[in-house]
Amino acid sequence: MTNLSAFPITQKWPAQHPERIQLYSLPTPNGVKVSIMLEETGLLYEPHLVNFGSNDQMTPEFLSLSPNNKIPVILDPNGPGGKPLALFESGAILIYLAEKTGQFMPKDAAARYETIQWLMFQMGGIGPMFGQLGFFHKFAGKDYEDKRPRDRYVAESKRLLGVLNQRLEGRSWIMGDDYTIADMATFGWVRNLIGFYEAGDLVKFEDFQHVKRVLEAFVARPAVVKGLNVPQRA
Repeated sequence: MTNLSAFPITQKWPAQHPERIQLYSLPTPNGVKVSIMLEETGLLYEPHLVNFGSNDQMTPEFLSLSPNNKIPVILDPNGPGGKPLALFESGAILIYLAEKTGQFMPKDAAARYETIQWLMFQMGGIGPMFGQLGFFHKFAGKDYEDKRPRDRYVAESKRLLGVLNQRLEGRSWIMGDDYTIADMATFGWVRNLIGFYEAGDLVKFEDFQHVKRVLEAFVARPAVVKGLNVPQRA
């Protein structure tokens, strides 16, 4: 039996299946990147809900693995060399799981780096900008009289959608015919922008037909359907 008792996080979220990858997360655009990847790969995992409403992310147990107090986090009992490995940062986790399983990452070195390039495009651009737009459009920012902050993020989000749209012209996925971690990282955020954030009209989403086409293919995948609701909210 695998023993994870050396990790304080397991005191707050006990592992019922310690031989499986432990996922500490919330079904947000960043969180579902990893649950979707786990579903796509078929790796056995055990999800644990990190409840922001009760500030779970600020507890010592969670911070012991995620010093930046962000989800998602994984604890793999069978990491490199057969030793447990804990990781935070969704992009790092996606790369790790791709390399662990040999799935959703090109074998060719040049294509591998190109995939990582588009993953970084999501992490450095799409995620932060779409998140700021959501704040200024749907949440507290909507009460600001000065609409320049919102309009700044609207303009930048439209620009990023344009970059993505151009990339997808003539391609099934970001990397062409093959679905990769770059798609998993990106399209959960696109879905959130026009769904949860209700910003489709604001960014004129209908103008980005290639993005729309690929988003529809993404959300139709069975692993995506399941992963979008993991962990289930209480």
